Amino acid sequence: MRSLIEGPGLGVHAAILLALVSSNALAADTQQSANANNDNGSAGQAAVRTQASEDVDDVDDSTVVYPAAFFEPYSPVSANDMLDRIPGVSVGGGGGGGRGLGTGGDLLINGQRLAGKDNSPRDQLSRIPAQEVLRIEIIRGTSGDLAVRGAGQVVNIVLTDVANRASTSAELIARLNHDDEFEVGAEMSHSRQIGNFQALIGIEARPNYENRESSEIQRNVAGQTIGSLFESNVRDQDELELSTNLGYRTGAHRMQLNALYGDSGYPRRIRRDFVVFDGDESTNVAEEEEIANDHFNWEVGGDYEYSFANDHRLQLLFIANDQTRDSVRERFDVSADAAASSQRAKVLYLESNQRTRERIVQGNYSFPIGAGQDLRLGVERADTQLDSSLFIGSSGGSAPASERYGGLSPLLDISNPGTSVQEIRYEGFVFHNWTINDRMTLESSVVYETSEISQTGVVDNSRQFDFVRPSLDYRFDLTESFQIRATVEKDVSQLSFANFAATANNSDRDQDADAGNPELEPERETRYELGFEYRLPNDNGVLNTRFFYQDIEDYIGTINATTDASQPISAVGNVGDAERWGVINDFSTRLTYFNLPDAIVTGELNLFDSRITDPFLGNQQRISRRGEASLEFRHDVTSLNLNYGLEYDYPFDGGEYDIDITTVSRNDQQPSLDLFVSKVVLDDITVRLESNNTLNQSRCRERRRYDGTTISGRISEIEDSCSSRYRRLTLRVQTTF
Repeated sequence: MRSLIEGPGLGVHAAILLALVSSNALAADTQQSANANNDNGSAGQAAVRTQASEDVDDVDDSTVVYPAAFFEPYSPVSANDMLDRIPGVSVGGGGGGGRGLGTGGDLLINGQRLAGKDNSPRDQLSRIPAQEVLRIEIIRGTSGDLAVRGAGQVVNIVLTDVANRASTSAELIARLNHDDEFEVGAEMSHSRQIGNFQALIGIEARPNYENRESSEIQRNVAGQTIGSLFESNVRDQDELELSTNLGYRTGAHRMQLNALYGDSGYPRRIRRDFVVFDGDESTNVAEEEEIANDHFNWEVGGDYEYSFANDHRLQLLFIANDQTRDSVRERFDVSADAAASSQRAKVLYLESNQRTRERIVQGNYSFPIGAGQDLRLGVERADTQLDSSLFIGSSGGSAPASERYGGLSPLLDISNPGTSVQEIRYEGFVFHNWTINDRMTLESSVVYETSEISQTGVVDNSRQFDFVRPSLDYRFDLTESFQIRATVEKDVSQLSFANFAATANNSDRDQDADAGNPELEPERETRYELGFEYRLPNDNGVLNTRFFYQDIEDYIGTINATTDASQPISAVGNVGDAERWGVINDFSTRLTYFNLPDAIVTGELNLFDSRITDPFLGNQQRISRRGEASLEFRHDVTSLNLNYGLEYDYPFDGGEYDIDITTVSRNDQQPSLDLFVSKVVLDDITVRLESNNTLNQSRCRERRRYDGTTISGRISEIEDSCSSRYRRLTLRVQTTF
C-alpha cells in the first residue's frame, strides 16, 4: 500500500448571511483548533489506520483508501457528501449520449460499473446513504481487474456487506427565485439488503423554474440605433424521475438490474417588446410565444458477471432506452399594450417531434496471460433509431391554411422535414494491461467497429462505415507521490441523427429552421496527452497538469445548405480538418498550513486554442472557448457540525464566433458565484442554504446580420444583447433514517 489516509437582492442577502455564519464559525473554531483538532485528529487517525489496514490486501500500490471512519467528523448524509471531503476528486461517472456502452468511465460501485446512460452511477451517489459506505478507493493505476478503462483515476465506492440492513434518505427542497417565484421539490430513496440481495430505489421531483430576461439594442452599420427589444422567457418546469438499482450475488455469480423513468416536460412563455426607430418617430411592436414541451424517457439496463476459479471473468451487459422530445411553438403578434388572447394574431406554428431508441448488448471475457498481464476480449452490438418530423405553418404562406399546421399556411419547401434513421453497429475490442514493474503500467487497446446507417422518408440513403480505434495509456510512478501519464488514442464521434433532417432553430427568432444533412459523417480524432500528478504528503492535496493536442478530421460545424438564393439556410455538416490544443491545470489542497485541516481549496486554470478554416468567411477561426478559471472553497467546522463554502467561475472569452449563412455571433459570459452554508441539527438532519448565481451573471452576445449572406461581407444590422441567468436562494433539508 503506497500510503494510508490520515485524518484530521437575494444574492446580497445570501452573501451577508454566509459571511456572518462563517465569521462566527471561524471565531469559535480558532479558540479550539489547537486542542480540539489535535485530540480529535489523533483519535480519528488511529481509527483510520485500523480500518485501512484491513483493506491493504484489496488494493494495489497506486490506490489511496479513505475508510468510513475518516468521514465521521463531517456527518455526511450521502456518498456524494463523502466525495466532497476528498481533495482532487472529480467524477463524471458515465451517463449521457456516449457511443454505445464502451468500456470507459471513472466511477465504480463495489468494483462494478453500472450498465446505464441516463441512469448513471454519478446520479446514484446522492441516493446511497453515507452510513452504508465501508470505504472509498481512489485508483490511480490501470489494471485488468478494473471494470472500466481509460480514466485518469477511478473512484470505487465500497459498500458494507452485512446480512440485513435498510435505510431511507429524504430531502426537501425550497427555492425562491429572483422574480419572487417560489417552488418546492423533494427526493426520497430507500436502500435495503436482504442476504445476497441489494436494492436501491429513488424518486425525486426537482424544481427547475427559470425566468430569463434579456435586452437588446439594434444598430445599423453607421452605429445609429434603429430598434430595441426586451424579452421575458419563462420556463415552468418540474423534473420527475423514478429509478431503481437491484443487485444479487452468490458465489461466483453477480447480477444487476437498473431501471429509470423520467418526465421533464414543461411549458415555456416568451414575451418580446420591440421599439422600432425611424428618425424621430418610434413604433411599439410586441409578440408572444407559447411553447409546449413533452420530454420523457425510460431506460432498463443490466449486467451479469461470472468469476471462474482460475481468475477468468465473463461479463454480459445490456441497455434498452427510449426518449421522446416533442414541442409545439406558437407565435402571436399582439398590440404592445394588450395581452388578451382575443387581440392576438397567430403568425407562426412550429411543431418538432423526435423519438430516439437504443438497444445495446455487450459481452466481454477477461483473463490473465502471464505475470502482471491481463487481456480482455469483447464484442458489442448497438441498434440506434430516430424518428423525427417537423411542421411549420406561417401566416405569410401562399398554400391553403391547414389545421395540421396550427390553422396556418404550411411551408412546404423545407428540406427533408421528417425522417427515420437507423444505425446497426458492431464493435469488437481487445484490451491488454501490463504491469511492467511496481512503478510502470501500460494499457493498450484496439477497437474495430463497422456500422450501417440507413435513412428513409423524403430522403432514402444507406451508408457503411468502418473504423479502427487504437489507444495507448502509459503510467510511470516517478516517486510514491509523483505520477507521469502519457496517452495516445484515436476516437470517433457519435452522430446526432436529428441533424439528418430539418430541425427547429431555437437560437434565432428570424430563422425558423435549419436544413437537414443526410450526408453527415462522424468526426475522427487523434488525441495526444501528457499529464503530471503530484500528491501532497499526508493527504494534503493533489496537483495536476495535462497538456493535450487534438487532430480532428471532418469536424462537425455549420455549413451552407442553400438551394434557393432568395432563402439562404445553414445546416450541421462536416467543415473540414481542425486542431485543438491546450493545458489543463487543477489543484486541490487542505489548508493545513493555516491550522485549518478541514478546509479545502480547489482551483482550476485551463487555457485552450484551436483553428479551422471557416467555410463562410474563408479565414482561420477558433472552434472552442479560450479557457476558464475557477476557485472553490469549503470549510468544515466539525465542532459546530457546520460547513460553508463558495464556487467562483471566471470564463476567458474573445475570438470565438458562431458563424452561419446569414449571421456572425460572439458570445461572452460574466463571472459567476455560488455560496452555501450547511449545518447538522438534531444529530441527523442537515440543513443547507445555497445562493445560486449570486453575482447575477449575464450572458452577452453581439450578432451581426448580413445583407444576403455572410459570404457577401455586407453587414446590415448589429444586435447587442445581454440576458440574465437564474438567481435564487435554495434551502435543502436532508436526513437518513
